[in-house]
Order: sequence, then C-alpha cells, then structure tokens
Amino acid sequence: MITIVTKDNIHEFKDEMEQAYRLRHAVFVDEMGWEDLRKPDGREIDQFDDEHAVHMLYIENGTVLGYQRMLPSLQPHILSEVLPHLCEEGLPRSEDTWEWTRYCVAKKHRDRGRILSPVGNMLLSAIVEWGLENGTDKIIIEMNPIWLLRLVQLHFRVRPLGLPQQIGKDSVLAVVATFDRRTLAKLQEVRGTAQSALAA
Repeated sequence: MITIVTKDNIHEFKDEMEQAYRLRHAVFVDEMGWEDLRKPDGREIDQFDDEHAVHMLYIENGTVLGYQRMLPSLQPHILSEVLPHLCEEGLPRSEDTWEWTRYCVAKKHRDRGRILSPVGNMLLSAIVEWGLENGTDKIIIEMNPIWLLRLVQLHFRVRPLGLPQQIGKDSVLAVVATFDRRTLAKLQEVRGTAQSALAA
C-alpha cells in the first residue's frame, strides 16, 4: 500500500522519509548520474521538498521500496524552475495539473519483463487514485522517452512539451499525461486486483 505524506503528517514518518531521500540519491545520482544532485550525506533533498509537496511511499515491513513526489503546477516546480528548456510550448499551470517527480523503485524490486513492476504499478495507481479523489487528472513528467509507450499502454493520454534532451546519462522528455477511471482500470487489470493502492 502507498502511504501519503504531507506537511500535516510528515513528523510521523521521519525514518521513512530519511529512507526515501537516500533511495532518491541512490537512483538519481549513483545510477542515473545526475551529479548536480550529489550530496556528501547521500540524501537527495531539494528546494521543492517544502510544504506544498505530496510524498508517496511504498513501504514493506518498515522499508521504503518505492517513492514519488507530487508538486502543484501553480507553485514553483522542477519544470518551471530547473528544466524550463524542456518545455517549448509554454508551461502547463492549472489546479488540476501536478508534477510527478522523483519516481524511484529499489533496484531489487524492478521487473524488466513487464510494462511496470508491482511496486511501480502501486505507485502509479496511487497517483491516479489520489488525483481522481482530489480533482487532478493531469501530471507533468520529465522522463526517458521510453516511458511514452508504457504510459500509452497503461491508458494515459500523453502530449510531449518539447524534444528530448540529454541530462546526466539519460535522454529526458517533458510531457503532460492525462488520466481518468479507464487508466485506473487498466492499472488494476495489470496488477490483477481492484484493491485500492492507497493506505487507509
């Protein structure tokens, strides 16, 4: 199940958030080569980990195996402040649009043989469920272009905002992906259950 952490309850998840910051560093710095994010303490934290951020954690037996962060597009976010050069069509900003960022899954819990690993499916399902409950149906993503096909297969409607550019070891493309209940149904079909991904 995915635990939602916001400014209102982050004090209850100090250990889990510490694990999340270290997972972010392991994936984005050590694996992906985003050297600008490297920190001596091995914790990847930035200016967007503020009171507006919504953190989503996949926790199993006290261990954070997956993480992602949502940022409202009406506030400063990565595309607007750090990577605006990825967006050639004007920044999408609206109440129903949030930026999906820092998605990462622990190395041993990825499955290259599927569209999405079980942990990854839970994380993505959590975005759709949370979004539908909170009046959000669009996410901004900076991603490897290989994700385009995966998102379409999962019934997201994806619109590129520019051309891919090289960041670290990866080619990165900015897109807006729109979802609805059909997207959630497809994710549930892939996961093999209609059970909610969100912790009660």
